[in-house]
Amino acid sequence: MRLNAKSIFAISWLAIAVATPLAAEDAPPAPRPTFGEDGTVHVPAFDLPPSELLSPEAVAAQKMRAKMPAGVPRNDIPVELMRKGLVAMLAPQVAGIQKMYPVDIAEQSVAGIPVRVVTPKDKKWDKKRVLINLHGGAFSMCWESCSLIESIPIASVGGYKVVSVNYRMGPEAKHPAALEDIEKVYRELLKTYKAKNIGLYGCSAGGALTAESASWLPSHGLPQPGGIGIFGAGGVRFLAGDSAYISGYVSGSFPPPAKPGQTATDMTRGYFDGAEIKGPVISPAEFPAVLAKFPPTLLITGTRAMDMSPAVYTNSQLLKAGVKSTLVVGEGMDHCYIYQSNLPEARDAYDVIVRFFRENLK
Repeated sequence: MRLNAKSIFAISWLAIAVATPLAAEDAPPAPRPTFGEDGTVHVPAFDLPPSELLSPEAVAAQKMRAKMPAGVPRNDIPVELMRKGLVAMLAPQVAGIQKMYPVDIAEQSVAGIPVRVVTPKDKKWDKKRVLINLHGGAFSMCWESCSLIESIPIASVGGYKVVSVNYRMGPEAKHPAALEDIEKVYRELLKTYKAKNIGLYGCSAGGALTAESASWLPSHGLPQPGGIGIFGAGGVRFLAGDSAYISGYVSGSFPPPAKPGQTATDMTRGYFDGAEIKGPVISPAEFPAVLAKFPPTLLITGTRAMDMSPAVYTNSQLLKAGVKSTLVVGEGMDHCYIYQSNLPEARDAYDVIVRFFRENLK
């Protein structure tokens, strides 16, 4: 007897139902999702407790969210005010990281682009290799704080010189301004370092820029770096895939994608206006020939992060293209959880990042 897909599904569902013990008579059955004709899943309200696999520190951090005000990203606040407010908000976090990971910080310029050079304090560091950091901040802010939060732990733990790039952002600039700045810094560093000795990484907007750079650099006649780290992002546009919806309702760090007729909040402040969002630079994971030229890649995301789908998809496509790719998914973690150096999960990620660059920067 041949069974079609519908019959197999029905039999499987029946087997699960028979194998499941009956609930107590006084316990109402849990509401189930329903499915629309277009494939849309209508999800009933549910409670999502902290994962049993979280560290105590991560559970405590989730409990603290009950004391935080709810809100959505806003564009009606002047960008300069937003930038100053973010510096003030992240100041304690930056101070804590500097205390935990002693480093020297130098404000410099490379090929006319402002950079921040971070090296371990009172510790030997690798003179043969260098890392380029592309900070997060929605392509519009957070240079002052995010560049330090992303660079300090990696420089200290890995014994690396990290050059964080103050690339141009929105609303003052538009794509591909940041990539042009990154290219200038990379070209200059190639005068001192071999490409195979240079690593490139970033989180959130910086993670997206890292993926974009791996598409941009070879198309402009430059060799790929020895390895790249795409954190809190993937090789496709933000808000693509299931995780944007799931995270929007279980995390709240970012709203879910706008529904038809709704106006989405543009946190990039117009940086991508007029850009080819689904093209090979901004969404390289959708172009196999582009991905095939990628260097070894490390992706880091979290199960509650809006960037999980882009990261998972990019990893799968890289493997399909024959590129060495490693995916780390932090259980119960949100967007760019590596920013929280007080979490064991973040410190574990630092070790993975350092090990990745040690193995791939020859």
